[in-house]
Formats: sequence, C-alpha cells, structure tokens
Amino acid sequence: MKYYSLNKQSPDVDFKEASIRGQASDKGLYFPRSIPALPPSFFDAIGEYSKEAIALRVISPYVGDAIPAKELERIVGETINFEFPLVRVSDNIFSLELFHGPTLAFKDVGARFMSRCLGYFFKEKKNKAVVLVATSGDTGGAVADGFYGVEGIEVIILYPSGKVSSVQEKQLTTLGKNIHALEIDGSFDDCQRMVKQAFMDEELNKALFLTSANSINVARWLPQQFYYFFAWKQWQKENRTLSGALPPLVVSTPSGNFGNLCAGLLAYRSGLPVDHFIAACNANDVVTQYFGNGKYQPQPAKPTLSNAMDVGDPSNFVRMLELFDSEYGALKDLVSSYSISDNETREIISEVYSKFNYLPDPHGAVAYAALIRYLKEHAGAQGEGKIKTKDAPHGIFLETAHPIKFYDVVEPATGRPVDMPAAIRDIMHKEKVSLRMGSAFEELKEYLLRR
Repeated sequence: MKYYSLNKQSPDVDFKEASIRGQASDKGLYFPRSIPALPPSFFDAIGEYSKEAIALRVISPYVGDAIPAKELERIVGETINFEFPLVRVSDNIFSLELFHGPTLAFKDVGARFMSRCLGYFFKEKKNKAVVLVATSGDTGGAVADGFYGVEGIEVIILYPSGKVSSVQEKQLTTLGKNIHALEIDGSFDDCQRMVKQAFMDEELNKALFLTSANSINVARWLPQQFYYFFAWKQWQKENRTLSGALPPLVVSTPSGNFGNLCAGLLAYRSGLPVDHFIAACNANDVVTQYFGNGKYQPQPAKPTLSNAMDVGDPSNFVRMLELFDSEYGALKDLVSSYSISDNETREIISEVYSKFNYLPDPHGAVAYAALIRYLKEHAGAQGEGKIKTKDAPHGIFLETAHPIKFYDVVEPATGRPVDMPAAIRDIMHKEKVSLRMGSAFEELKEYLLRR
C-alpha cells in the first residue's frame, strides 16, 4: 500500500514511512492510494471470526509488507486485548462501549497500535524518535500509556491548562520515564498549532527526529476502523430476523478532530453496510455548519463539558472530503451532523440514566442526543427509542470514555457517585508532573532544542 499527501506536493511512501513521518514533507496528511474492498461474504460470515481475525483482515492491506505477518498479528493481538461490548440501551438504541482499555478511552486502540508499530520500526535505530502530540483530553493518556517504556522513543504531550478533566490530567502527567507533559496556557487549537509548527520548522527537524501520535498519523487513524466492524458483528447477530433481513443502521460518533468518524467512513468505503452516519458535535460546530451550508470556516475552540471534542479546526476533515472526492452532496447523503449544547448534554445524562439505567459520559451523551434528533426527523422511530414499525432504523452511539473520567459532570447530573475503577484509584493519589508553558511556538522550540 502506498500513501500520498493530500497536498499532492510530495512523493508517495509506504506504511512505514507514513507512520514514522506523521505528515508529508509538504505538510499534507497521508491518505491511502487505494481503499481495500471487503466482499459481502465477509460480512455474511463475520460472526464466525474472532475480533483479532477481523482486525487483521481489515488492517493488513494498509500495512502491506512494512511489517512481517507474524509481527503484525502480535501487534494487533496486543492492541485489542480487551472487550468492545455492544450494550442495548433501549429497544432500538445501542451503545458501543470503547472504554474497556487501559486508560478507559477509545483512543487506547490507536495509541497501542501505533506505539507497537513505531517500536518495531525503531528497534534497530540508534537515534531516539520524539513523538510530539497535542491532546484535548483522552489522546494524552492513551498515548502516554501506549508508549510508556518503549525503547528508542520519547513522548512529549501538550495539553491545554485547566481544560482537561482531573482524571485525564493524572493519566498523562504521572507516568514519568519517557513520557513528558507540557501544560499550555491556551486552548487545544493552540496546542495543535504548536505541534504543527514544530513539524514545519527546519532547525528542529535537523536537530531531532520528530513524529506525531495524533490521529493525523495513519498508524493512529487506520485502526479506529476496528470499532465499527466489531459493532457490526455484534449488532447483526442480535438483530437479524428469521428471513435474514436487518433494519437500517445509523451510527452516531462524538466528533472532535474527526479521526474516529473518518475511520468509520473509511470502513464504509471498504464495504461495511451501515446506512447512515452522524457527526455528533458539541458547541464546536464547524462541521455541523458545513453540512448546513457547504462552507468550511474554522473557528476558535470553545470550552465545553465534552472537552475531548473542543476542536475548532479538525485536522481529519480533509480526509473526510478526500473519501468522497470533495463532493458535498455525496458526503451529505451519508452523514448528518448536529450540535449539542452543554445544557442538553447534562439533561441527556440524567434522562438516559433515569429511564434506561445506563450512564453515558458527556461525549457519549452528545452522540446519543444527536442520534435521537436524527431518529425523530426520520420516520419509524421516536426520541425515547421506541420502534413504530418493523423497518424502523436502529442506532448505535459510540461511548468513547468511562464516565469516571468526567465524574464532575456526570455525578451532578445523576445525583449518584460514579463507581471508580481500580485503574483510576491507583493514579489519583500520584503527584502531577508537568511543565507550564505559554502558547508561543518559540517556547516549545527552545524546550525541544534544549533536550
């Protein structure tokens, strides 16, 4: 498999080079030269495959011969060695729980896959690689855990001061060793801008070998397809009728930098038979506005309760456009988008918990609320998940983080304490270690050159 830059001003590379470089020399995102097609027979028999077999079948064409088959099998097995349960919330609404990994967030998959790929690629190199990553919340903890102790790699995480939850902050600031946290006086967009400037700076790139662990990196982005295949396997098994027919399926993804939804659309282009997708956004509604008027206008990020989605200029939006040849009509036919306010997010957390005894985190609540809006607008379903006809659409919303990571939002909404997993109890007493820094790129550059 070859990868080309979306800026189309640099040569094609293989998976190894795309993963190591992060971005192309012309500063464009890498994109696969072709999209593998999975036959209908694969989906008909998907219930017979293990999740490891599914993931390996999906990712192998993208990796090509950059990693030997046995090594890739090991990497995939270690990446997904936890559960991805599809939980029925109501008659026709399901939650795909993506928080059963080590840092209780969906980003564990991409971070674990990428760290193991880079570990393989760098195991014989003499010079260390510096992984530079910006986080609006869960990416930081997942990358820190995924790369912790990996030889030959130093990780530097930039996060916006006061704009991540206390649990998220502990996860990315308490590991030490090869993990370093920079607490930036600014927004996530400031963090992301500083990282992008670092990759564009000639002096830095001569002195250091820089790569990225954000979803701009294909090794972080591509394995996120796994979620959607795992969801399909579980959903079709439970809902296929005696005639073999299935109701229409709508998937709602909480969206910030849009790597997750873009991976779902890539899976769709490979043959995944989902009928419709929803880009569920909070007040940062740049993409929602695009679907309304066809114009993409980046905005400064606004802080919200669903902080991992506080992105005003999502990097992966260009990949979404590329998947559909920048055809607005084709993309709009498949994807709807809704913006959910903080007040509605609180109300949804309370409502879903009281009616269905299911506790979403703020990001899952945004996805649920957007899904309900879509179902209300389309014949066959009502807002409370009640089926009106046999052909009523079913909906899956992605629950991307454990509610404990946002207990300060969830507990006031429900009036009940959130059970704290042991993994979180173990880190909450640890001392935070971070370096406070302004949002000027020159400060980051000086820090990196001093290392």
